[in-house]
Amino acid sequence: MDTRVNIAGVELKNPVMTASGTFGSGAEYGEMVDLNRLGAVVTKGVANVPWPGNPTPRIAEVYGGMLNAIGLQNPGIDVFAERDIPFLKQYDTKIIVNVCGKTTEDYVEVVERLGDTAADLLEINISCPNVKEGGIAFGQDPKAVEAITREVKRHAKQPVIMKLSPNVTDITVMAKAAEAGGADALSLINTLTGMKIDIHRRTFALANKTGGFSGPAVKPVAVRMVYQAANAVKLPIIGMGGVTTAEDAIEFLLAGATAVSVGTANFFNPYATVEIVDGIEAYMKKYGVEDVKELIGAVK
Repeated sequence: MDTRVNIAGVELKNPVMTASGTFGSGAEYGEMVDLNRLGAVVTKGVANVPWPGNPTPRIAEVYGGMLNAIGLQNPGIDVFAERDIPFLKQYDTKIIVNVCGKTTEDYVEVVERLGDTAADLLEINISCPNVKEGGIAFGQDPKAVEAITREVKRHAKQPVIMKLSPNVTDITVMAKAAEAGGADALSLINTLTGMKIDIHRRTFALANKTGGFSGPAVKPVAVRMVYQAANAVKLPIIGMGGVTTAEDAIEFLLAGATAVSVGTANFFNPYATVEIVDGIEAYMKKYGVEDVKELIGAVK
Protein backbone atom coordinates (compact mmCIF):
# COMPACT_ATOMS: atom_id res chain seq x y z
CA MET A 1 0.00 0.00 0.00
CA ASP A 2 1.57 3.25 -1.16
CA THR A 3 0.64 6.45 0.71
CA ARG A 4 3.36 8.65 -0.84
CA VAL A 5 2.43 11.87 -2.63
CA ASN A 6 4.54 14.36 -4.53
CA ILE A 7 4.29 18.13 -4.24
CA ALA A 8 6.46 20.06 -6.70
CA GLY A 9 9.13 17.36 -6.74
CA VAL A 10 9.16 16.88 -2.95
CA GLU A 11 8.00 13.41 -1.89
CA LEU A 12 5.92 13.12 1.28
CA LYS A 13 5.52 9.71 2.94
CA ASN A 14 1.78 10.40 3.26
CA PRO A 15 -0.59 13.29 2.41
CA VAL A 16 -1.07 14.53 5.99
CA MET A 17 0.52 17.69 7.34
CA THR A 18 -0.15 20.32 9.99
CA ALA A 19 -1.75 23.67 9.19
CA SER A 20 0.31 26.77 9.81
CA GLY A 21 -0.26 28.45 13.15
CA THR A 22 -1.93 25.47 14.81
CA PHE A 23 1.12 23.38 15.62
CA GLY A 24 3.79 25.95 16.53
CA SER A 25 6.88 24.63 14.85
CA GLY A 26 6.43 21.10 16.13
CA ALA A 27 8.11 21.30 19.54
CA GLU A 28 4.84 22.01 21.37
CA TYR A 29 3.34 18.74 20.13
CA GLY A 30 6.53 16.67 20.08
CA GLU A 31 5.65 14.83 23.30
CA MET A 32 2.23 13.75 22.02
CA VAL A 33 2.75 13.34 18.28
CA ASP A 34 5.47 11.31 16.60
CA LEU A 35 6.48 13.85 13.98
CA ASN A 36 8.14 11.04 12.00
CA ARG A 37 4.63 9.81 11.15
CA LEU A 38 3.61 13.01 9.34
CA GLY A 39 4.06 13.78 5.67
CA ALA A 40 5.19 17.28 6.58
CA VAL A 41 5.15 19.82 9.38
CA VAL A 42 4.05 23.31 8.34
CA THR A 43 5.47 25.93 10.67
CA LYS A 44 3.78 28.97 12.12
CA GLY A 45 4.16 32.04 9.91
CA VAL A 46 7.56 33.69 10.07
CA ALA A 47 8.39 37.29 9.11
CA ASN A 48 11.62 39.19 8.52
CA VAL A 49 11.42 40.76 12.00
CA PRO A 50 9.60 39.69 15.20
CA TRP A 51 5.89 40.56 15.24
CA PRO A 52 4.16 41.11 18.60
CA GLY A 53 0.74 40.12 17.25
CA ASN A 54 -2.66 41.58 18.16
CA PRO A 55 -3.92 42.66 21.60
CA THR A 56 -5.83 40.06 23.65
CA PRO A 57 -8.35 38.44 23.76
CA ARG A 58 -7.31 36.76 20.52
CA ILE A 59 -9.34 33.52 20.47
CA ALA A 60 -13.06 32.83 20.74
CA GLU A 61 -14.94 29.58 20.48
CA VAL A 62 -17.96 29.55 18.15
CA TYR A 63 -20.39 26.88 16.94
CA GLY A 64 -18.51 24.40 14.79
CA GLY A 65 -15.12 26.02 15.18
CA MET A 66 -13.20 29.00 16.45
CA LEU A 67 -12.17 32.56 15.68
CA ASN A 68 -8.57 33.69 16.00
CA ALA A 69 -6.93 37.07 15.68
CA ILE A 70 -3.40 36.20 16.77
CA GLY A 71 -1.96 38.70 14.32
CA LEU A 72 0.82 36.38 13.15
CA GLN A 73 2.88 36.82 16.31
CA ASN A 74 6.29 35.28 15.60
CA PRO A 75 9.90 35.58 16.74
CA GLY A 76 11.25 36.58 13.32
CA ILE A 77 13.43 34.71 10.87
CA ASP A 78 16.67 34.96 12.92
CA VAL A 79 15.33 33.06 15.93
CA PHE A 80 13.32 30.74 13.68
CA ALA A 81 16.32 29.70 11.57
CA GLU A 82 18.46 29.16 14.65
CA ARG A 83 15.91 27.33 16.81
CA ASP A 84 12.98 25.83 14.88
CA ILE A 85 14.51 24.44 11.71
CA PRO A 86 17.25 22.49 13.59
CA PHE A 87 14.51 21.04 15.84
CA LEU A 88 12.47 19.81 12.86
CA LYS A 89 15.55 18.45 11.09
CA GLN A 90 15.78 15.74 13.74
CA TYR A 91 12.65 14.10 12.33
CA ASP A 92 11.94 12.11 9.19
CA THR A 93 9.34 14.53 7.88
CA LYS A 94 9.34 17.32 5.34
CA ILE A 95 9.64 20.91 6.55
CA ILE A 96 7.29 23.51 5.06
CA VAL A 97 7.94 27.05 6.25
CA ASN A 98 5.02 29.47 6.21
CA VAL A 99 6.13 33.01 5.31
CA CYS A 100 4.28 36.26 6.06
CA GLY A 101 5.02 39.90 5.38
CA LYS A 102 3.59 43.39 5.10
CA THR A 103 5.33 44.31 1.85
CA THR A 104 6.70 42.31 -1.06
CA GLU A 105 10.21 43.16 0.18
CA ASP A 106 9.41 41.55 3.56
CA TYR A 107 8.47 38.26 1.91
CA VAL A 108 11.53 38.30 -0.34
CA GLU A 109 13.85 38.89 2.61
CA VAL A 110 12.50 35.84 4.48
CA VAL A 111 12.52 33.65 1.37
CA GLU A 112 16.16 34.55 0.69
CA ARG A 113 17.13 33.78 4.30
CA LEU A 114 15.44 30.36 4.01
CA GLY A 115 17.36 29.50 0.84
CA ASP A 116 20.26 27.91 2.70
CA THR A 117 18.19 26.12 5.35
CA ALA A 118 16.73 22.61 5.50
CA ALA A 119 13.26 23.89 4.54
CA ASP A 120 11.80 21.64 1.81
CA LEU A 121 8.96 23.89 0.64
CA LEU A 122 7.82 27.46 1.28
CA GLU A 123 4.17 28.31 1.92
CA ILE A 124 3.47 31.99 1.25
CA ASN A 125 0.64 33.43 3.34
CA ILE A 126 -0.93 36.07 1.10
CA SER A 127 -3.79 36.73 3.51
CA CYS A 128 -1.46 39.26 5.17
CA PRO A 129 -2.58 42.90 4.86
CA ASN A 130 -0.50 44.70 2.24
CA VAL A 131 0.51 47.88 4.08
CA LYS A 132 1.49 49.67 0.87
CA GLU A 133 -2.00 49.14 -0.56
CA GLY A 134 -3.75 50.44 2.54
CA GLY A 135 -4.20 47.08 4.23
CA ILE A 136 -6.07 45.03 1.61
CA ALA A 137 -4.69 41.48 1.74
CA PHE A 138 -2.32 40.51 -1.08
CA GLY A 139 -4.57 37.52 -1.73
CA GLN A 140 -7.70 39.55 -2.51
CA ASP A 141 -6.40 41.11 -5.73
CA PRO A 142 -5.44 38.80 -8.62
CA LYS A 143 -2.85 41.26 -9.94
CA ALA A 144 -1.20 41.37 -6.51
CA VAL A 145 -1.32 37.56 -6.26
CA GLU A 146 0.45 37.17 -9.60
CA ALA A 147 2.99 39.91 -8.85
CA ILE A 148 3.99 38.64 -5.40
CA THR A 149 4.14 35.05 -6.64
CA ARG A 150 6.45 36.06 -9.47
CA GLU A 151 8.70 38.09 -7.16
CA VAL A 152 8.92 35.35 -4.51
CA LYS A 153 9.71 32.77 -7.20
CA ARG A 154 12.58 34.93 -8.47
CA HIS A 155 14.28 34.69 -5.07
CA ALA A 156 13.20 31.27 -3.77
CA LYS A 157 15.49 28.25 -3.84
CA GLN A 158 12.70 25.91 -2.69
CA PRO A 159 9.38 25.25 -4.45
CA VAL A 160 6.72 27.84 -3.61
CA ILE A 161 3.20 27.08 -2.36
CA MET A 162 0.81 30.05 -2.48
CA LYS A 163 -1.78 29.93 0.32
CA LEU A 164 -5.04 31.36 -0.97
CA SER A 165 -7.63 33.35 0.95
CA PRO A 166 -11.28 32.25 0.66
CA ASN A 167 -12.42 35.85 1.23
CA VAL A 168 -12.75 36.49 -2.51
CA THR A 169 -15.54 36.39 -5.08
CA ASP A 170 -14.03 33.64 -7.26
CA ILE A 171 -11.27 31.36 -5.96
CA THR A 172 -10.41 30.15 -9.49
CA VAL A 173 -9.32 33.68 -10.49
CA MET A 174 -6.82 33.69 -7.59
CA ALA A 175 -5.64 30.15 -8.34
CA LYS A 176 -5.00 31.06 -11.99
CA ALA A 177 -3.19 34.26 -10.95
CA ALA A 178 -0.85 32.29 -8.69
CA GLU A 179 -0.26 29.76 -11.48
CA ALA A 180 0.49 32.59 -13.93
CA GLY A 181 3.00 33.99 -11.44
CA GLY A 182 4.87 30.69 -11.42
CA ALA A 183 3.58 29.04 -8.22
CA ASP A 184 4.62 25.39 -7.78
CA ALA A 185 1.59 24.47 -5.65
CA LEU A 186 -1.41 26.00 -3.89
CA SER A 187 -2.81 25.60 -0.42
CA LEU A 188 -6.37 26.51 0.45
CA ILE A 189 -8.35 27.62 2.21
CA ASN A 190 -7.03 30.09 4.72
CA THR A 191 -9.58 31.22 7.32
CA LEU A 192 -12.88 32.91 6.52
CA THR A 193 -13.48 36.27 8.22
CA GLY A 194 -15.85 36.12 11.18
CA MET A 195 -17.04 38.00 14.24
CA LYS A 196 -18.50 37.18 17.66
CA ILE A 197 -20.17 39.56 20.10
CA ASP A 198 -20.40 38.92 23.84
CA ILE A 199 -24.02 39.86 24.59
CA HIS A 200 -23.45 40.09 28.36
CA ARG A 201 -20.52 42.49 28.12
CA ARG A 202 -21.95 44.05 24.94
CA THR A 203 -18.58 44.07 23.29
CA PHE A 204 -16.58 42.13 20.75
CA ALA A 205 -15.28 38.73 21.85
CA LEU A 206 -11.96 39.51 20.10
CA ALA A 207 -9.98 42.70 20.72
CA ASN A 208 -9.45 42.87 16.95
CA LYS A 209 -13.28 42.77 16.41
CA THR A 210 -12.93 40.28 13.54
CA GLY A 211 -10.91 37.07 13.31
CA GLY A 212 -10.19 34.09 11.15
CA PHE A 213 -12.97 31.49 11.31
CA SER A 214 -11.77 27.90 11.14
CA GLY A 215 -12.91 24.43 12.15
CA PRO A 216 -15.44 21.82 11.01
CA ALA A 217 -18.07 24.39 10.00
CA VAL A 218 -15.90 25.77 7.17
CA LYS A 219 -15.24 22.37 5.56
CA PRO A 220 -18.02 22.39 2.92
CA VAL A 221 -16.78 25.78 1.70
CA ALA A 222 -13.19 24.53 1.65
CA VAL A 223 -14.04 21.31 -0.23
CA ARG A 224 -15.94 23.32 -2.85
CA MET A 225 -13.07 25.76 -3.31
CA VAL A 226 -10.45 23.00 -3.53
CA TYR A 227 -12.57 21.24 -6.16
CA GLN A 228 -12.93 24.46 -8.17
CA ALA A 229 -9.22 25.30 -7.96
CA ALA A 230 -8.15 21.74 -8.82
CA ASN A 231 -10.25 21.93 -11.98
CA ALA A 232 -8.97 25.40 -12.92
CA VAL A 233 -5.19 24.90 -12.63
CA LYS A 234 -2.63 22.16 -13.15
CA LEU A 235 -0.86 22.68 -9.81
CA PRO A 236 -0.88 20.28 -6.85
CA ILE A 237 -3.17 21.50 -4.09
CA ILE A 238 -2.93 21.15 -0.32
CA GLY A 239 -6.49 21.17 0.98
CA MET A 240 -7.45 22.47 4.41
CA GLY A 241 -10.41 23.80 6.32
CA GLY A 242 -12.08 21.71 9.01
CA VAL A 243 -10.10 18.49 8.47
CA THR A 244 -10.85 16.62 11.70
CA THR A 245 -10.99 12.94 10.70
CA ALA A 246 -9.64 10.64 8.01
CA GLU A 247 -13.04 10.87 6.30
CA ASP A 248 -12.58 14.63 5.98
CA ALA A 249 -9.09 14.19 4.57
CA ILE A 250 -10.28 11.64 2.00
CA GLU A 251 -13.08 13.99 0.93
CA PHE A 252 -10.45 16.64 0.11
CA LEU A 253 -8.35 14.12 -1.81
CA LEU A 254 -11.36 13.03 -3.87
CA ALA A 255 -12.11 16.70 -4.59
CA GLY A 256 -8.63 17.10 -6.09
CA ALA A 257 -6.20 17.82 -3.24
CA THR A 258 -2.83 16.06 -3.31
CA ALA A 259 -2.41 16.50 0.45
CA VAL A 260 -4.27 17.94 3.44
CA SER A 261 -3.41 20.17 6.37
CA VAL A 262 -4.91 19.62 9.82
CA GLY A 263 -5.39 22.80 11.85
CA THR A 264 -8.13 23.54 14.37
CA ALA A 265 -8.49 19.82 15.20
CA ASN A 266 -5.04 19.90 16.84
CA PHE A 267 -6.42 22.16 19.57
CA PHE A 268 -9.10 19.73 20.76
CA ASN A 269 -7.38 16.49 19.74
CA PRO A 270 -3.57 16.69 19.76
CA TYR A 271 -3.44 13.21 18.16
CA ALA A 272 -5.61 14.20 15.18
CA THR A 273 -2.84 14.16 12.56
CA VAL A 274 -1.60 10.65 13.38
CA GLU A 275 -5.17 9.32 13.69
CA ILE A 276 -5.86 10.70 10.19
CA VAL A 277 -2.73 8.99 8.79
CA ASP A 278 -3.94 5.68 10.29
CA GLY A 279 -7.50 6.29 9.07
CA ILE A 280 -6.42 6.88 5.47
CA GLU A 281 -4.49 3.59 5.53
CA ALA A 282 -7.53 1.78 6.97
CA TYR A 283 -9.75 3.27 4.24
CA MET A 284 -7.30 2.18 1.53
CA LYS A 285 -7.23 -1.34 2.95
CA LYS A 286 -11.04 -1.48 3.22
CA TYR A 287 -11.60 -0.39 -0.39
CA GLY A 288 -8.59 -2.11 -1.96
CA VAL A 289 -6.83 1.13 -2.90
CA GLU A 290 -3.20 0.24 -3.68
CA ASP A 291 -1.93 3.78 -4.18
CA VAL A 292 -3.31 6.90 -2.47
CA LYS A 293 -2.79 8.80 -5.73
CA GLU A 294 -5.76 6.84 -7.16
CA LEU A 295 -7.98 8.92 -4.86
CA ILE A 296 -6.71 12.35 -5.90
CA GLY A 297 -9.39 14.09 -7.94
CA ALA A 298 -11.28 10.84 -8.44
CA VAL A 299 -14.63 12.63 -8.15
CA LYS A 300 -15.24 14.73 -11.25
